[in-house]
Amino acid sequence: MMSSAERPDYYSVEEYLEREIQSRTKSEYIDGWIRAMTGATVRHNQVAVHCLVALGNKLKGKDCRPYNSDMKLRIDRDGRRRFYYPDLQVVCQSNDPSSVYQDLPVLIIEVLSPSTRNYDLHEKMEAYLTIPSLECYIVLEQHQPLAILMRRTQHGFVRETVQGTESTIDLPFLGCWLAMKDIYEGIEFTDTCVQEADPEYEFAEQSSEEGNQ
Repeated sequence: MMSSAERPDYYSVEEYLEREIQSRTKSEYIDGWIRAMTGATVRHNQVAVHCLVALGNKLKGKDCRPYNSDMKLRIDRDGRRRFYYPDLQVVCQSNDPSSVYQDLPVLIIEVLSPSTRNYDLHEKMEAYLTIPSLECYIVLEQHQPLAILMRRTQHGFVRETVQGTESTIDLPFLGCWLAMKDIYEGIEFTDTCVQEADPEYEFAEQSSEEGNQ
């Protein structure tokens, strides 16, 4: 999903959740700030839907279930709270059926876009890796068959790269795998991963670089 860089006034969790119920659009909640979201490209949605369908088929009859980007994810970090809308999350210990968010995903998948690349690879990754139940975080390029994995090990999270349509992403904690050819079925690849010109992405990259100086 695409996120705007603007941050309005501070809101409580209760105010945010009430706004989301009444709003026609989605927003993420980051430690009191609300970040509006906009629609994604056709390519972005195709990659996300392919993952959802593949995992849905492989997890039939199991306790674990995949959820698309309509399901919020709640994260508690040192007394602060965040709500994100991952492109996909797999949950084996679900919240109550009436809940509008999940707390314990074992797998999270985000599809990179120019305006969300910095968030997905930095802010969200840092937050996601604090989730006790999380076994793997996968970031997928949408313009090329390339996946970045952060996989939990006995020594913490380890980064892996999976590339090419002949490759597979093993998910032993779910007893299945994802084939890259299925994820990228029908996708027209480009020479570079970040294709669309996007001022927000350029601003995010510039801010990141300035913060590291």
